[in-house]
Amino acid sequence: MFTLFAAEAGEGGGGLVFPSIGNLVEWAPYFGEGTIFEFNKIGLISMLAMLIPTVMFLLAKKDMVPAGLQNIVESTVEFVEDQVVMSAIGAEGKKYLPLLLTIFMFVFWGNIFEVIPTFQMPANARMANPVILALVAWATFIGVGIKAQGFGGFMKSSLFPPGVPKALYILVTPIEFLSTFLLRPFGLAVRLFANMLAGHILLVTFGVLCIALWQASPLVIVLPFSFATLVGLTGFEVMVSLIQAFVFSLLTAVYISLSLHPHH
Repeated sequence: MFTLFAAEAGEGGGGLVFPSIGNLVEWAPYFGEGTIFEFNKIGLISMLAMLIPTVMFLLAKKDMVPAGLQNIVESTVEFVEDQVVMSAIGAEGKKYLPLLLTIFMFVFWGNIFEVIPTFQMPANARMANPVILALVAWATFIGVGIKAQGFGGFMKSSLFPPGVPKALYILVTPIEFLSTFLLRPFGLAVRLFANMLAGHILLVTFGVLCIALWQASPLVIVLPFSFATLVGLTGFEVMVSLIQAFVFSLLTAVYISLSLHPHH
């Protein structure tokens, strides 16, 4: 994750080189290099982000008496149902609970690997996963809108908001088109990607500083402060992982709600 260079004695002391952005997010493939089957750490984390929630739910389903894992699973389901589905859509949105719960769990587990030793990389700090999730949300709210209002009704409610003077539609309609059909998925993807990449860079930065201070004996007295910051940032990134999962699923629910309940 980073490279630390210590110069030989007599060559002017130690030197510190921070890794480039490419070194922070690009990983050598485990196999299939240069083919469509190329598989690297990001692919592994993405698979684990799918498998871990699946295994959790299967194991929790076998528990007859709620305890341990089942309590965690049930609390997660209740959280998404109450704080995402009910708050953004309402009772009629319960049929979208499986989708929103899946998005929440996949985003969270893809993020949390940022603080897991040996992995130390959030899958969502690469743009592929956020883009795919954003496209799923985009296709869902468009499909829901067409099903609920019909194609013409959905396009009318999306592009021609009521209460706007007809003469202004020449300006408002292109803005509404960009906002609804382009900026929504773009914002979802970039928000998740940028937040996770920024957190990853912060953790790497303070990790590099801690090792540099450990090797630079005159500055070792500063190490506890740098290490405390690293620990605090690690805890903060755990919270960010959860918040980003919540925000992504909540905004998806909001967009579904807007498709179901056009402005009158």
